[in-house]
Formats: sequence, C-alpha cells, structure tokens
Amino acid sequence: MLLALDVGNTNISIGMFRDGELADHRRLRTVREQTSDEWGILLMSLLRYAALEPADVDGIIVSSVVPPLNSALAEMAERYFHLEALFVTAKTDTGLTILYDNPSEVGADRIVNSVAALHKYGGPCVIVDLGTAITFDALSAKSEYLGGIIAAGIGISAEALFNRTARLPLVDFRKPKAVIGTNTVASMQSGLYYGAIGAIDGMIERLIQELGPETRTVATGGQAQLIAGGSRFIRHVDENLTLDGLRIIWDRTR
Repeated sequence: MLLALDVGNTNISIGMFRDGELADHRRLRTVREQTSDEWGILLMSLLRYAALEPADVDGIIVSSVVPPLNSALAEMAERYFHLEALFVTAKTDTGLTILYDNPSEVGADRIVNSVAALHKYGGPCVIVDLGTAITFDALSAKSEYLGGIIAAGIGISAEALFNRTARLPLVDFRKPKAVIGTNTVASMQSGLYYGAIGAIDGMIERLIQELGPETRTVATGGQAQLIAGGSRFIRHVDENLTLDGLRIIWDRTR
C-alpha cells in the first residue's frame, strides 16, 4: 500500500492507494510545528480509521511546498513505517522536461500535477490549482513543463479586504445569488467570486492563445468545483489530481 502526502501551505492531503486504486483520502490543516511523533500517530490512526493496516504500507511519497515540515515527515516515515520517504523534486525521474529557467524553483505540487494531467488528459494542457495561491501551469504535448503564472489566492484576497479596511467583514467564499449585491456581504462575495472567475478565465484565454485551440484545461484545489461552474474555459475538475500524480510518479520510479 502506498501512502501519498501532498503538503500545502494551508492543508495537507493524504491518499492511501491499495493495488493502484485510491482506497481513502483525507484533508487536514498544515501544522508547521507538528513533530514526527505527532505525524506518525496521526497517520496510523487515520489508516486504522479507514480500516487499513499500517503494516501494509510499503511506500511513502511526499510532495511538499513547506520545507520546515520535510525533516519531521522523513523521520516519521522511518520511525513509524520503517521506510525512506520519496520527496518529489525537479530532480526526480517524472518523465517531465522542465523548461523553467531554474527547474528547482518549480514547486513539487506543480510538478506532480503536471505529471498527472499529461497522463490523464494529454497535452497541450493548462492546469489551474486553486490553493493558497492560484497557479497556472502550461504543458506541451511533448511532456514539457513550459512555465506558468502565480497569482494571489481567493482566501488571500478575502483576508486583505478584511485586514486593510475599517468596516468590511471577513466573508465566506461562495457563489452569490446575484451579480449586484444589495448588502455589504453579498457585494463582497460577488466581487470575490466573479472577480476570481474573470481573472482566471482571462489568464486561461491568454494561455490558450499561446498553446493552441486544442489545449485541455483542468482545475484542482479546494475551490475548483465552485470556480469551474462559472468558468468559460475550465473543462475538467479533478480534486485528486495531485494524489494521482504522486501515485504515477511512485510507479515510475519503482
């Protein structure tokens, strides 16, 4: 059984693959101060909660954009599962040709997403990952990572409105009942929702002009389903894109 961990700035996604199939998955808060023992006890508890046996884990692969957690996770893998965790980097054999000026600057999550998108949807392809930041990744039909775009995430925008104004509240991100808000909360939700869709569609449109009209578009991340419902360009929503990418990379390296 493979244990796949996607460590993001806000959340950590945990996938448990048995015989190549996703048997269970969970999403937890990213706690930077958590120790290796805390991670070990937590993961073993989650496995048992899913009716899976921790002793059956024979591989651990990690995609992390939070370097301070890496040593704790590596130690956890050795102490609790007696395994050496594979951390995905630009140097990992993924089959992807990274054309970034400095390949080591590409986040592990973006590499993993790219591998999964090419495997599942083909290229050319644009991936929109709606996390703490909104990232756009451009892939060619030749399995080349061409580069991308990084923008502020929706949560960051909502927090900025709250923190930088005297009277605006912190609101939930959701689709408003109407474009024109008739109160402060509705007006803010409209601005966040339609503002995000407008910005995302504008970015995708420019990328499609660069890559060609046959470009596939896939969205992932916590707000992907909500954004895709109003987007003119997003054709696929894949909530497990990163976890699937980790499983594909593990199979390739083994």
